Amino acid sequence: MFRRKLTALDYHNPSGFDCKDETEFRNFIVWLEDQKIRHYKIEDRGNLRNIHSSEWPKFFEKYVQEVSCPFNAQERPETVDWLLGLAVRFEYGDNVDKYKNCTPEAASNDTEKASDPLINLDSNNPDFKAGVMALSNLLQIQRHDDYLLMLKAIRILIQERLTPEAIAKAGQSKEGLPVSLDKHILGFDTGDATLNEAAQILRLLHIEELRDLQTRINEAIVAVQAIIADPRTDHRLGKVGR
Repeated sequence: MFRRKLTALDYHNPSGFDCKDETEFRNFIVWLEDQKIRHYKIEDRGNLRNIHSSEWPKFFEKYVQEVSCPFNAQERPETVDWLLGLAVRFEYGDNVDKYKNCTPEAASNDTEKASDPLINLDSNNPDFKAGVMALSNLLQIQRHDDYLLMLKAIRILIQERLTPEAIAKAGQSKEGLPVSLDKHILGFDTGDATLNEAAQILRLLHIEELRDLQTRINEAIVAVQAIIADPRTDHRLGKVGR
């Protein structure tokens, strides 16, 4: 609902913002006033910044009235949307030279280059959540509170394991190479030559399974890194990440 305006304002988490989360909402209002709207002088923002105060809702109601918002504080989504619109207008007013020659096509191209395609999805939509959950259950992917993160994991799994090329490759039979047991030392003696050979074969099979396990572990590490190595930077806060 708010993603486009949040993205335009360089908010650090435009896709995951939840105005129903009280702590996140209060921090967002502080950020919006400090960085974009700046209705109060810096020394007068203390009440809004004290997000843990039981009287914070009263100060927020006063703030909403003072900026002439047509909605009351209890109408949270409408109030947030209106405040974002106000912030966008101020942002444009502060950077007229930067935006006046910006064409829709150029802005669209820049956004496409900078954004992940999944950012266009509404992660709070119940149908979206149900679909992601159904896919994760079908593909046996670990559940996570962040549904976009789960969808990224599903995408990686499908790209690497379920494409026609991957399926064809997996279906190819592997021809083993002949192995001379004489070159492999068992390390112990059972007292029976036949049992010794059987033990050698079992050891070689076990080593092969360990190698396959190590390969799978490496693939899992790469897949996890591909998901989490996507920091979003808020240069104003001097922080990287959410």
